[in-house]
Amino acid sequence: MAYRREKHAEYEAVVQDRGPVLGLGDAATALIEQDGCVFKDLARTGKLLPYEDWRLPAKERAKDLASRLSREEIAGLMLYSSHQSVPFRRGMPFADTYGGKPYEESGAAPWALSDGQKAFLERDHIRHILQMRVDSAEISARWSNALQRFCEQAPWGIPVNISTDPRHGADEASAEFKTSGQDVSKWPEGIGFAAAADPELVRAFAKVAAKEYRALGITTALGPQIDLSTEPRWMRLEDTLGSDPEKVIPLVKAYCDGMQTTEGAPDGWGKDSVVTMVKHWPGGGTGEGGRDAHYGFGCFAVYPAQMKEQHLRPFTEGAFRLDGPTGCAGAVMPYYTVSWNFDTKDGENVGNSYSHYILHDLLREKYAYDGVVCTDWGITGDPLTEMDSFGPRCYGVEKLSEAERHLRIILNGADQFGGNNDAAPILEAWRIGDERFGEAWMRERMELSATRLLTGIFRLGLFENPYLDPEESRRIVGQAEFVKAGLAAQAKSMVLLKNSNHTLPLRRGIRVFIPERHYERHPVFFRTWMEACDLHPFAEDLSPWMSRVTNPAEADVALVRMESPLTVGTGYLKAQREATGSGYLPIQLQYRPYTATEARETSIAGGDFREASANRSYRGKTSHAYNESDLNNLIEARKAMGEKPVIVSMRMHNPLVPAEWEPLADAVLLDFGASTVVLMDTLFGSRMPEGRLPYNLPKDMAAVEHHAEDDICGPEAYIDLNGNKYESGFRSIEGEY
Repeated sequence: MAYRREKHAEYEAVVQDRGPVLGLGDAATALIEQDGCVFKDLARTGKLLPYEDWRLPAKERAKDLASRLSREEIAGLMLYSSHQSVPFRRGMPFADTYGGKPYEESGAAPWALSDGQKAFLERDHIRHILQMRVDSAEISARWSNALQRFCEQAPWGIPVNISTDPRHGADEASAEFKTSGQDVSKWPEGIGFAAAADPELVRAFAKVAAKEYRALGITTALGPQIDLSTEPRWMRLEDTLGSDPEKVIPLVKAYCDGMQTTEGAPDGWGKDSVVTMVKHWPGGGTGEGGRDAHYGFGCFAVYPAQMKEQHLRPFTEGAFRLDGPTGCAGAVMPYYTVSWNFDTKDGENVGNSYSHYILHDLLREKYAYDGVVCTDWGITGDPLTEMDSFGPRCYGVEKLSEAERHLRIILNGADQFGGNNDAAPILEAWRIGDERFGEAWMRERMELSATRLLTGIFRLGLFENPYLDPEESRRIVGQAEFVKAGLAAQAKSMVLLKNSNHTLPLRRGIRVFIPERHYERHPVFFRTWMEACDLHPFAEDLSPWMSRVTNPAEADVALVRMESPLTVGTGYLKAQREATGSGYLPIQLQYRPYTATEARETSIAGGDFREASANRSYRGKTSHAYNESDLNNLIEARKAMGEKPVIVSMRMHNPLVPAEWEPLADAVLLDFGASTVVLMDTLFGSRMPEGRLPYNLPKDMAAVEHHAEDDICGPEAYIDLNGNKYESGFRSIEGEY
């Protein structure tokens, strides 16, 4: 038998001539020698079981193990943990303890398992965990090892599958909660890749991200977000890959292939693979009025242009038809939305995971998707009584019990429940299913989900070796080559929108005035309120490029940092409801207060147990942007600078109305997530902005109101003072450099 044992910092490796490296975190784990090969005795039976045999196909191994699991163990596989921080510190969203004490008082190592993590691993048998925040690559690797050691000692030795929301964005969005990843390489947001319009750039990013994820212990990406961005006001638009399916589909394929493919593996799956969980089926970018379904006031997706089929195409022609050897995205996430009148068979208007038509008839049957279907986070709990809140999202099935909601989702064809740490509702759903359909039928149905879930873990090689060398992880994550590639991608995604009189590039050493920014008080993602605050653009040392001055009279040029308008309340405020009877407000793409005189008189969709009226119209209502002072800064800079140049550096979250600000700027550079060094290098000519507008910039808010939320053609585009039409694909050629 040709194999040897190697000691590593946190595990032991069994290296064999005729098979994969086996990683042992528990010295008590026995080995089985058979047919000249070595296998882990994970079940501790002393004989080789099919699921332990790495020579067999992943699905065959998964089916064997699923048949051996108890109800409780299968229920645990069907749970996906809530957001986990490594470690949980004071003041963070979500909380946990270490030995009964807060982390700061516990003396625990930053990679130690929290009390809650130990409990849900052992008591609830959870094996899919969402990592939210972590301080470093080394800590992430050591935490991953701690999880895997804990689970290796449990019956069956099922390893943990760690996932993440996107963490490679160069600049966090203001409008939505983001995952934190401090030391990974930094790239544009999704819409930035749409601006670059280069599938090979997306593939290169995905390969780098996969390498960094695996070094962190992360094996599933909750993305890419492949919703078509047809509604310009949607707060999640910047994470999409665009609105034109013909352009989006190649980007989707490149992203999934780059993430999932292990080079040289017969089926593409292996030690370098990261499962992509594409989202959100059947498309989540058509919220009425631009509102988002994280909140009850934004639960309805509408299709006034009758373009439902277009929104399916990134899935059916992209993620489900990959060019690479893995063939198909490993997982799919439906969105929270009630896709209004999407169901042409039963006529039900319920959240997508609750829709038998959307999940079973379309996804499972018509399009024959056989991967994992995981609900979005937090959809099975009882709703809160307050509409203006961040809470459970059981849209349309509020009268069902929590267990009945789980059963309905299972019967629709879903396998997993995002953000659920408690197995009890699944077990109760199973009991109800036994009574209705018989124990044999329900066992077969639950084993089917367990098989799908285990197949993903087997494909990734985690049963053989889930362990990491923390020092190697530290070297891989954020290495110079990856950082350099990310910086180049940021520049490639930036759009030179305007460059009158060859204002750009700037001369190094020039004196530059940069005004401070300000946010008004506003509700944030979790619907708590952030107090008014000042912001300091480009707080880094800018001396390699410029001499920064505080008096515009001393400046050669003004550089005004702006963000696209950010609406107070994102479409709803409790105070507005208490004052007028309706909390609905417009979401604006302009800086000045906006009154929606041309909005629909009657909403397309509506109806909620918390509301007396089904009409969600905001016609005649006025909204405000909490960064309105960005426009004030530009106006004041223009006055102060006189004939001297004024440059706008615009951080784009959503397409905005240029009429207020374009005439005031000599040059405009748009970015979709960029580091200060890239912005400065581009402004000063060391890098070239190569991107094109990924969407139309609307003529005015009336054009936005008249645009159908599902229409893949954008609203009527703005024409600037030089006659340029700011439509998808545009970039300035005036004074190109």
